[in-house]
Amino acid sequence: MEYYVGIIFRYGMAGNTNVQGEDQKKLDVLANELFINMLKSSFTTCALVSEENDDIILIEPYKRGKYIVCFDPLDGSSNIDSNIDIGSIFAIYKKTDTADVSEKDALKPGREVVAAGYALYGSATVMMLSLGKGRGVNGFMLDPVRIF
Repeated sequence: MEYYVGIIFRYGMAGNTNVQGEDQKKLDVLANELFINMLKSSFTTCALVSEENDDIILIEPYKRGKYIVCFDPLDGSSNIDSNIDIGSIFAIYKKTDTADVSEKDALKPGREVVAAGYALYGSATVMMLSLGKGRGVNGFMLDPVRIF
């Protein structure tokens, strides 16, 4: 694909719209593909719901786990040119019944979320995570000095 060739091809419009009717940028498409590929290869998910896709993504039976992940891989991508923070948003549900996975498994109330959170990328890298049921929200910030 063209946006893997070099950084210059990662900018600009992809020529598509997402389920919200917003114009997709090439970085939206790339981030979406990365999320999908990583979640598929984790062997922990059975279905994925992305803002960038019209339909639910069902994982192949031999790779299926018990979780459904709903996400926006790159929220705020229209702010990239303005140097405003962008981020990723996600919610994770657990598949409870033994029937085959379908769209109804992802259409659950918020009280059934196993975990949810977001990560912000900008002048600082921050991740907020909630594991639900009275456990509160935990915040994490990347300290680039302590990486090495």
